[in-house]
Amino acid sequence: MTNKQYGFLFDASKCSGCKACHIACQDKFNVIDTIKPRRVYEYAGGNFDLDGKVVHSNDVFSYYTSIGCNHCSHPVCVKACPTGACHKERATGIVKIESSLCVGCKSCARACPYDAPQFDQQRGYMIKCDGCIDRVAEGKQPICVESCTMRALQFGEISELKQKYPMAKIANVAPLPSSDITQPNLLIIENKNSKSSGSSEGQLVNEFEV
Repeated sequence: MTNKQYGFLFDASKCSGCKACHIACQDKFNVIDTIKPRRVYEYAGGNFDLDGKVVHSNDVFSYYTSIGCNHCSHPVCVKACPTGACHKERATGIVKIESSLCVGCKSCARACPYDAPQFDQQRGYMIKCDGCIDRVAEGKQPICVESCTMRALQFGEISELKQKYPMAKIANVAPLPSSDITQPNLLIIENKNSKSSGSSEGQLVNEFEV
């Protein structure tokens, strides 16, 4: 069997921030509100010059980024896991957590720059996006992709997504960290307002949601 590398494509120019992907993913995992295997960041910034009721200048911007696990080529969560519960499947490239081996130490969560693994207190083990690989094996799409109202999310072999969407770039947009850390398998078609990773031009404005 030829090894594959599955990943996500996110079109930030289409995303309206509706969070349907966020809710559908939570429902799939049947988790409490504080656990968010997929979430939507809102990054905003800029200023405007107001004289009375007249706006003389305006460079205010905002955009959304839907983010889950990026099934990285060099997953630091896997390296951090002491039991082997967190592992990367050779056949699919999907990073998964084997719940029967997980001791809930949260080492993977501390290592991941994307906050993908999250501890489920009720179950006693870590949870994160698994690419809905069980659905993919049945010829379906991940639940987040299927639920996206704007068709801003896609999933497939990363090499095929790159060929189909040459305008897409490896994820290097604020508020995400540099892709150099883990080489995420996440392609982004940038919003016209997108800022580069590490930018100080804006800030995360929905932190209480994510």
